[in-house]
Amino acid sequence: MIEVSTIPQLRSPIMLAAFEGWNDAGDAATGAIEHLLEVWECEEIAAYDPEDYYDFQVNRPVVQLNEIRGVKEREMKWPTTRISIARLPHESRDVVLVRGIEPSMRWRAFCKELLALAHDLEVTEVVTLGALLADSPHTRPIPITGSTSGQISMNRFGLEASTYEGPTGIVGVLQDVCLKAEIPAASLWAAVPHYVSQPPCPKATLALINRLEDLLDLTIELGDLPEEAKAWELGVDELAREDGEVGDYVRNLEQAKDASDLPEASGDAIARDFERYLRRRDEN
Repeated sequence: MIEVSTIPQLRSPIMLAAFEGWNDAGDAATGAIEHLLEVWECEEIAAYDPEDYYDFQVNRPVVQLNEIRGVKEREMKWPTTRISIARLPHESRDVVLVRGIEPSMRWRAFCKELLALAHDLEVTEVVTLGALLADSPHTRPIPITGSTSGQISMNRFGLEASTYEGPTGIVGVLQDVCLKAEIPAASLWAAVPHYVSQPPCPKATLALINRLEDLLDLTIELGDLPEEAKAWELGVDELAREDGEVGDYVRNLEQAKDASDLPEASGDAIARDFERYLRRRDEN
């Protein structure tokens, strides 16, 4: 059950969702939601009762010590999914942010409850974020794949229909529930270099944020994310220099990537970057 504190009035809100676990290589997708929670003034309005959807032997609660009026008190932090809202005064719409852990059980009921809350909030569309491990070199732009299902979503987002077949996670189930409810929904996935899969991966998080800006025509404050992405890349460069096998492998990936990139695709990327630059300049 979702425990809701309030149902606020929002302006044509869009829901953005990401979940830890199978869908979140390098914590890139949940990192993007956490970044938005930091740069926007967000208010938490709801959270799932963890008893209904989580196996505590898989996702254990965590004990924390918090200092209150000079006294340290123990607090139990339970695994769950939290829903927050962000009011964007400089944009034409507000945002509902969903950040949680992939549930251990009852996925259909989990998504049904989330969609019921989305209906109460009058959410107009849903975008899920994910990240997977891939043969992509860390020295090149992180590939972002955008896909959707159903004609309604294809018309809204201008994305190709997903052709994926195979195991899926809670992100895929949520997409399917949205499709059946005729709610426009899209999914953005970052390809995290598999040889540096340990979190965090700020370069992949930054790539997801940039793609979100393009997809939703929003301007998002980046904060320290570009510097963190650069520092991450320099750190992996050092690893490749120190380990000859890793260095050779990266060079092979670079050659394969450069050979497969089409000139028109590179031109599209340059155009998107320029449009993003103009948007930020206008905001400032």
